[in-house]
Amino acid sequence: MGESPDGPTERRGWRARLRRPFPERWVQYYLGNGASLGWLLVVDGAAFLLGVSFYVHSDPSLNDLSSLAYPLFGDSPTALALATLSVATLLPNLGRRVTEAPSNRLLALLHTLAFVWLVKYGLWTAIALNLRPDLYVGFTPALLWEYWGILITHLFFLLQAAVIPYYGETTREALAAALVFLLLNDAFDYGLGLYPPLRYEAGPLLAGITVALSVAVVGYAAWAFDRHQSGSDGGAAE
Repeated sequence: MGESPDGPTERRGWRARLRRPFPERWVQYYLGNGASLGWLLVVDGAAFLLGVSFYVHSDPSLNDLSSLAYPLFGDSPTALALATLSVATLLPNLGRRVTEAPSNRLLALLHTLAFVWLVKYGLWTAIALNLRPDLYVGFTPALLWEYWGILITHLFFLLQAAVIPYYGETTREALAAALVFLLLNDAFDYGLGLYPPLRYEAGPLLAGITVALSVAVVGYAAWAFDRHQSGSDGGAAE
């Protein structure tokens, strides 16, 4: 049976929707509008402070580590800090199209790091909680927050990550740096036993899943982002 003439076109449309899942007008409204962009920055900042508070009161805590290790230990706060910086780069672009935001190699690195950290720790949290649902699923106030509250808030990481390729670009160097930083973070987490606090000991299964996520999210970033062209002044893509 021959392939439908519309088959390749339909596949291209499906892939395009995966790369850019939201209508561009929605992204323009929320990220190109000063009020909504400001609120997003406030929410990101508040979530970052909440995450820092969690790691301050965890065991081990930020108090037990050198300040140089904070970005590696506080995985979700690091993702939120990078996301906040990424979104803040749109402030000078207000009044213009989000998709035409300026781009350079430094911004490409920032947007790439924000994207991979958000995607990785949005997914990692869901996986880690559901590896031992017997320890997290319940109906006490503490368990309701520690499962549903944390799960839902971290899934919002994925929504924010999805809008970054609308205004950001990447480079081969940024992708390589992102992979190195993620694997360094994994070595810190599991080599030193300083992975995010859980109700159970992370074993080889979770460590292997985490490393696989590091590789997968960089591959996803390479596919989702347009490439920055050296010497271009704007957001041109290859």
